[in-house]
Formats: sequence, structure tokens, C-alpha cells
Amino acid sequence: MALYATAASVLAGVESRRGSIKGLVYASSFQNVKQLYALVCETQRYSAVLDAVIASAGLLRAEKKLRPHLAKVLVYELLLGKGFRGGGGRWKPLLDRHQARLKAELARLKVQRRVSRNEDLLQVGSRPGTASQVPRFVRVNTLKTSLVDAVDYFKRQGFSYQGRASSLEDARALRGRCFLLDPLLPELLVFPAQTDLHDHPLYRAGHLILQDKASCLPAALLAPPPGAHVIDACAAPGNKTSHLAALLQNQGKIFAFDLDAGRLASMATLLARAGVSCCELAEEDFLAVSPSDQRYRRVQYILLDPSCSGSGMPARQLEEPGAGTPSKARLQALAGFQQRALRHALTFPSLQRLVYSTCSLCQEENEDVVRDALQQNPGTFRLAPVLPSWPHRGLGTFPGAEYCLRASPETTLTGGFFVAVLERVEVPSSVPQAEAAAPEPTPSAAPRRKRRRQAVAPGAQPRTQQVRRASPSRVGRKSPLLPAAQPAGF
Repeated sequence: MALYATAASVLAGVESRRGSIKGLVYASSFQNVKQLYALVCETQRYSAVLDAVIASAGLLRAEKKLRPHLAKVLVYELLLGKGFRGGGGRWKPLLDRHQARLKAELARLKVQRRVSRNEDLLQVGSRPGTASQVPRFVRVNTLKTSLVDAVDYFKRQGFSYQGRASSLEDARALRGRCFLLDPLLPELLVFPAQTDLHDHPLYRAGHLILQDKASCLPAALLAPPPGAHVIDACAAPGNKTSHLAALLQNQGKIFAFDLDAGRLASMATLLARAGVSCCELAEEDFLAVSPSDQRYRRVQYILLDPSCSGSGMPARQLEEPGAGTPSKARLQALAGFQQRALRHALTFPSLQRLVYSTCSLCQEENEDVVRDALQQNPGTFRLAPVLPSWPHRGLGTFPGAEYCLRASPETTLTGGFFVAVLERVEVPSSVPQAEAAAPEPTPSAAPRRKRRRQAVAPGAQPRTQQVRRASPSRVGRKSPLLPAAQPAGF
């Protein structure tokens, strides 16, 4: 099966330091990148355990054509995963011949280490901690369905809907096939931790987006109205872009930039599946985009989620040991880029509101970057006070930093995150307000033409592509869109 061969190739690439798990997954040709990413991460997490079991069972001695990394992936699926997917292809009969011995060696290892659960075999640094208790957040894609229909579909599948959560404790207490509506974001459903919906028909059809709650905050707090022009400065992999399109109801324009061609191609697929038709993708460095370009004269909203250390992402620890505490040199390099990107974004003449966000916990990438930008633009932009009831605020490193938001598994039951909302103090006169707010008609749907990527000559305009709505798979019934809403506090 292609999944297992591709996962083995990614593991080999990580081991030989050809790249990170995420980078190699996106560079692969495998279509379901989330499924591949999850399998590789879990196999990597149990790597030492799998090596011990495979060696004790003599699997590689008995099957001389079986490569070590592929063996590791297959044994993970057999012993620790959910079993072979799609029947397992030609690998299932091979592993079936050794199944009894492999299971016996796993049991023997547990006895030797005096543990009863698989996860207790992990080294301390690899064991699931608080982050593993973060619920599975699922954003209902209102471009294709409604909250009511999504809830109804899950109920018909045997899930028990518990209504709107009233506190974090409600989400912590979720078990089994129960789910809740998030108290803050009106289109966000909450399922128990470790719920796997990657194979769910609503997800495959683009009706659901698997997205952490903290990652939903940037678009929700930017809150562009239908008809607005928006820049998503560092857009891939595209979940936030699809959220912006849902808030816009596909009316207006999103200019999305990213330098990585592979990630941009995956993003185009994601947006087409999500029914996004108002986004123009460009393989271009946001820092090279001219604010004086007439294409962006009506841009009043910018979402800036730049490259960061990822120290708030538990999965990053699997890719880069020690990623939770990045080196001083790496922090300086990242913060330098983030400062340049934020300063550049604030030079767009019609800009009214900007959201700066990272999945980092480091002050150097968060409060320090925002403080620098405000100092560079005195009296022009200010921090907007948002979500006053949000329990985790910015570090008090400068006056007003409490208006920034932080998130973590411990305090907000989400991934680690930082969000700051900057708004212009005075309305610029470069674009009349009536013109800036006027909605545009949604482009008519048409099949996207496949074109070969061409190099961009120096000084030439970068190649862009319009993401048009793909024909959705019919899952459930199409319903009116939910109205976009400005979130309130808990």
C-alpha cells in the first residue's frame, strides 16, 4: 500500500537529516498528508519500542527483502495502530506469518519493564502529557454545510451531542462518542482527545476542517466582512485561509502568499475541497509584495502567521528533538524575519486591522515582535482589546501587552499559541470607505486548468492561480451558511 511505503520513505529521510517530518510529508506525492503525517509521527514516537520488538522477533532476518523503515511502519500498524488500512495489500500476509511472535515479544517487553500499557513503554520525553489531553476540535466549513446539519449527521452516526460547553471542564470530561459545541467559536465542535476523523466522509468531502481551536482564533479575530479584500501573508497549509473564505462567504478577495511550491500545491487541493472560490494563490515572498501595487489598494485586513519555532506544537518535538527550547541563534533569526514581515504588513496603505499569530511560546517571537512594530509605528497602530475573558494573556513586557492572547494545553486546553490584533488608530484616506467596503461578485465556478509551473524571471510578476470551487461530494444536504460572528469571551 502506498501509505506504508511513503511513510517508510519519510522516516528514512528524517533519520538521514534530509528534512523534518512535516517538510518531507508535504514534499511527497501522497494525497492525504494528514493521514501520512499522523502515521509517521506515531511510528517515530514508538521507534525504540518497535526496534526492540523487531529485533527480538527476528523479523528482518526472516524477511530479508523487507527494509527496516518499512518494517517499523508495518509493525506499528499491526501492534500499536488501528490495523492495516485498506486491507494492507501485499504486506498483510507477510506480517500475518510473524504476528504471533511479534505480539509475544511485545508482551515480553512489557513484563520486563513492569508496565501494562503500550504508552508506558515510551521514554519519559515521548510519553503523552497534558498535550495529549487536548480535545479534537473540528471546524464546520460553512461554505459547504451548516452547524445544524453537521451535528445532525454525527447524531445519526451514534454520537451523543451534549450542547454548548459552559467551561473548559466540560471539554476535559468528554469521553467516548460524545461531543460539544465550543462556547467561544460558533462553528467549532469539540470531541474527546484522540478522536480520529481523518477517514470521516464529512472530512473527506470538505465539510469539516480538523483545526485546533487556537489556530481558529486568528481568522475569527480578524473578522473580515463579506466583500472585503484580505491578505494571508504566509498562507500554507491553508486551514486559516479556508476559515477566512468562510467568514467572507466567498465574497471579496483573499491574496494568499507562500514560498514553498509543494505546500502551495497541497494548499490549492485543500481549498478546492473546501469550496473556496475567492482566493488567489501566489508563489511569492510576502516581503517582496509591493504595498503600492494597485491590486492591493483595497486590502484592509491582513493575517500574518509567519514561520516560527513551533515551540507550542507537541508534534514538533517528534520532528526536531529539543524544538521546545530553540537555540538563541535560531530565535534571533526567526524573530528578525517576523519583525520584518510585521513591519512590512503595516505599510499597506488601506490596512485597518491585522492579526499577528504564531504557534510559539517564546517571548522573542511574540510580545517582542509586537512591541517592535508598535514602536516603529507610534500613534498609527494600537493593540485592540479582544476576548477580555480569555484566561491566558500576553506577558507583561510592555504597556498594553495584556491585550495579546496566549494559549497552552494547561490553561486553554489547546495547542500552544500567541495572537495579537493590531488596528489602525485613524482611517486612511487613500481609499474611500464606500469603495473599500463594496462587495465583489463571487467568481463563477469553472474547472481549474492544470498548467506546468514556470520559473519567474527577475522583475517579472509571480505566477498566481485562482482557486475555484470543486464539485463537492454530496454528503448530507447543503444548508444556508451560518452568519459570521465576532466571538465573545468564555
